[in-house]
Amino acid sequence: MSSDDERPPGSPPGARPPGSPPGARPEQLALIRESVREAKVPRAKPRTWRGAALAPELPVARVVVNKGVLHLDQYFDYAVPVELDADAQPGVRVRVRFGAGAHRVRDGRREGGGLVDGFLVERRASSDYSGALAALAYVVSPEPVLSPETLALARAVADRYAGSLADVLQLAIPPRNGRAESRPSPDPLPPPPAPDPATWRRYGRGVAFLEALASGGAPRAVWTALPGPHWPDELARAVAATLASGRGALVVVPDGRRAARLDAALTALLGEGQHALLTADSGPERRYRQWLAVRRGSVRAVIGTRAAMFAPVRDLGLVAVWDDGDSSHGDDNAPFPHVREVLELRATQGAGDPAGGVAFLLGGTSCTVEAAQLVESGWALPLAADRDEVRRAAPLVRTVGDEELARDEAARAARLPSLAWGAIRDGLRTGPVLVQVPRRGYVPRLACERCRTPARCRHCAGPLEAPDERELACRWCGRGAADWHCQECGGVRLRARVVGARRTAEELGRAFPAVPVRTSGRDHVLDAVPDRPAVVVSTPGAEPVAEGGYAAALLLDGWAMLNRPDLRAGEEAVRRWLDAAALVRPQSEGGTVVVVAEPTLRPVQALVRWDPAGHARRELAERAELGFPPVSRMASVVGPRDAIEGFLAGARLPSEAEVLGPVPLPVPPAGRPRRPGDPPVGEVWERALVRVPPGSGAALAAALKAAQASRLARGAGGGGGGGGGQIRIRIDPLDIG
Repeated sequence: MSSDDERPPGSPPGARPPGSPPGARPEQLALIRESVREAKVPRAKPRTWRGAALAPELPVARVVVNKGVLHLDQYFDYAVPVELDADAQPGVRVRVRFGAGAHRVRDGRREGGGLVDGFLVERRASSDYSGALAALAYVVSPEPVLSPETLALARAVADRYAGSLADVLQLAIPPRNGRAESRPSPDPLPPPPAPDPATWRRYGRGVAFLEALASGGAPRAVWTALPGPHWPDELARAVAATLASGRGALVVVPDGRRAARLDAALTALLGEGQHALLTADSGPERRYRQWLAVRRGSVRAVIGTRAAMFAPVRDLGLVAVWDDGDSSHGDDNAPFPHVREVLELRATQGAGDPAGGVAFLLGGTSCTVEAAQLVESGWALPLAADRDEVRRAAPLVRTVGDEELARDEAARAARLPSLAWGAIRDGLRTGPVLVQVPRRGYVPRLACERCRTPARCRHCAGPLEAPDERELACRWCGRGAADWHCQECGGVRLRARVVGARRTAEELGRAFPAVPVRTSGRDHVLDAVPDRPAVVVSTPGAEPVAEGGYAAALLLDGWAMLNRPDLRAGEEAVRRWLDAAALVRPQSEGGTVVVVAEPTLRPVQALVRWDPAGHARRELAERAELGFPPVSRMASVVGPRDAIEGFLAGARLPSEAEVLGPVPLPVPPAGRPRRPGDPPVGEVWERALVRVPPGSGAALAAALKAAQASRLARGAGGGGGGGGGQIRIRIDPLDIG
């Protein structure tokens, strides 16, 4: 090729092409280009392997492709070229051509289609497909990342939640990081000795539980942890006992803060190198390096957040979940698995292992209805302390109800009753005081000061708020309401029905000017506070740990948590209250908790008696009478009304299935960032609930999955089934109203 072939249009013959060295002759430039092509430019990797010989043995690769649509939820066979024979082993990542028609065949190979990622799950001598096969495009990495155990678990999760295998594998296997993959993992450390039971002796079956783990047993327990700072060390000792038996352990916690506490406890007990920490805070390279160490067998103990539920721990002997009622344990990505259910599957799948099976531990300071059902059914045993131990560990809990508030001058002037002011004042003499507020921001809910009628927008009837002490505005439509007046009594003055964390901090700062006031919430979460007088105002779930424990805690506006339109409102209130109260010193050290809520209500009584398991049992009995989860299995079907009706009409639901609805869903507030599950802008979606009795959950999931797969195959979600529009399915939804 001469330089004249590449000169810009309109340039004279012999002109130097752009970017060439000054003074270079055309022949020299041609030689330079040719040498660069041959020496530095890699040849394109083959994509079709046209005419290439196949592997002499097992020339067929069975692949799960990264196509999460339900009607493609199956394995696909590909030919293995001899050049890829060594690297194309079960468990590796591959890239394949997908979507080519059967008519695009040349030299016995199907060609065309787009390149997609996948996992090679099996090598076979022949294919069940009688037509021509496309060849593997290439092996992304020879590192096997998909084990048979993970594949079986992912398949079980996909079937349980009416999802696709590819979607579950996206949750189970982290994205590849080449630099982390190129580094070797350390040699595994020898098993540690069995730990001393320490504070496990406070529980009736605690010592026996640890001994069973250390001897290779597989006990299953629902653990109601005592209040105080000991739960990370107790979980660490359960992990250490499992490691002592030569097996692996997996613990999943709701968030990075609790993962850090457990990480510190395990390091203090076992030293460095015995466990891996898998959280999003680690960053992609470090997290993948830790995950590979687990996959390669270098580390046999894992602690982490939600995604760690699929961690490929070798010789798994224990799965544990802490605080299973936390919403963080439910995945926001399809098919929306829950940590508790996935770990139950892992324990059940390991039950037939001749090496001893997989133990299961569900722990928390509270008790969910699902945990109570595990005990009620006999699948797990209760692991709790007797009442004397509970009284020794728990703080004193006092209540302020409506009658006390009506008689209390301080409560009428502000929203803090005299008992609460006294508890804060006395607590600040010896340490920090925690104030839990069920809302964030500045006066999130307002009402008429005279008649208590909620303040609403005259345009859309949405609630009015004053965020950040600005002018009144509607939470739904965003319109201002500077000229608001009450429609019932004509009043023009407002009061806060529920005062947010920021306003509460301001009020307490004025009341106790010599004491620092700190806030912890979604925008800024504190991990810990020192053991000195301070007021800590926090929203539920963001409470920092106090060194030595809080001297007192105040739980405000309990009615706001109890009056939510949700089946789990009472259960969630008890969980939030107990989590905060567990951070307070025992009663013997002066610890006091004041809850502003009606004392006759069942959740309040559960807090006063510190009896979360009893509350969960009573909730379970009521739900059994009403046929609500977890006694029944339930699925939600969300989408436009005509699409829902057509979908359910075409689905072959179990004969005992009961359809509730559809009913309209609340319209997302204007201006709010779009969240997963929100309908497209301008569309009104509805929801139907499908309920089946115990024993029919698998049939319900299979029927919904088959109907959705058929619908997608006909119109890719846009039609079929008697109505257009998207349909979203969720098995066992966390929020059913």
